[in-house]
Amino acid sequence: MHKRSLAGKSLGAIGYGCMSLSPSYGPPPDRVEGARLLNLALDLGYDFFDTAAVYGLGGNETLVGEALAARRSEFFLASKCGLGPSPEGRRWLNGRPDEVKRLCDQSLKQLKTDFIDLYYLHRLDPQVPIEDSVGALGDLVRARKIGAIGLSEISAATLHRACREFPVAALQSEYSLWSRNPELGALEACRQLGVTFVAFSPVARGFLTAAPPNMATLDPTDMRHSMPRFLGEAYEANLKLHAEFSLIAKRLHCTPAQLSIAWVLHKGDDILPIPGTGKEAHLRENAEADQIALSDADLAELEQLINAQTVAGPRYGPAMQAAIDTEMFDNERVAVV
Repeated sequence: MHKRSLAGKSLGAIGYGCMSLSPSYGPPPDRVEGARLLNLALDLGYDFFDTAAVYGLGGNETLVGEALAARRSEFFLASKCGLGPSPEGRRWLNGRPDEVKRLCDQSLKQLKTDFIDLYYLHRLDPQVPIEDSVGALGDLVRARKIGAIGLSEISAATLHRACREFPVAALQSEYSLWSRNPELGALEACRQLGVTFVAFSPVARGFLTAAPPNMATLDPTDMRHSMPRFLGEAYEANLKLHAEFSLIAKRLHCTPAQLSIAWVLHKGDDILPIPGTGKEAHLRENAEADQIALSDADLAELEQLINAQTVAGPRYGPAMQAAIDTEMFDNERVAVV
């Protein structure tokens, strides 16, 4: 796997998003299989693992810790605070400095480590100035509990404010052909500030794969049931885009998922995608995406087919959109108001 830089480290160009090993896109693999997949990922060359306090309300961090504690020196570890389990075990959004530090101590224990390489504020708490949350993260760096700080799903303006408080190593947001919001300012801000962009959901939450979800049979607990792009007439329209996208992938001798990840990689060598999966076949498939070379003509064809104007529906419904700070396209803004 080719290398890219993050927080002063040289890492594989494609990381592993661990969220799919906890309930999110329907039932996850069992813990034995989850542990096997994590170790297989290391064996395949993945060396950047991304988890969070909120995934499985601590269960994901516990799984990563149990599965990989003996191999801790082999990988770069990222986790997240600010959106996680409350002391009573309920999901909550809280970016207060004391909560940031409490969750970090809890994460260290669950991950069976004394050091997290990159620790994100998972969501901006609108009740807490970003400077206060980032200041607490800076204290954790000084205490040598974490190596660097990151922010997730925040705007360019908020990133600039945060960087005046303490250096930010990474900004993580959704980025794929069908979620282009980072192009509204976040990518430019990252480049101005020397911040690596970490792209989650680079295969569009499973849409830009060989088998986009069948919503009629999808497990009722799957979070995509609440996402407008996967629902009703919007999804029917998007599936027409998928058919053309699949033909391009076939012509370029790769899978749709590989093509989707390759597109993200080609958008800048300061971008590091972290596709997630709970299946071995997809883990292997994704790892090979950085071997795909795309020409300028290929990129232009893909971007003409799938973009903010051709994709039907906003990426989040009103409730989820209200919980993030990222920029929106005008057609998304109308849809969620």
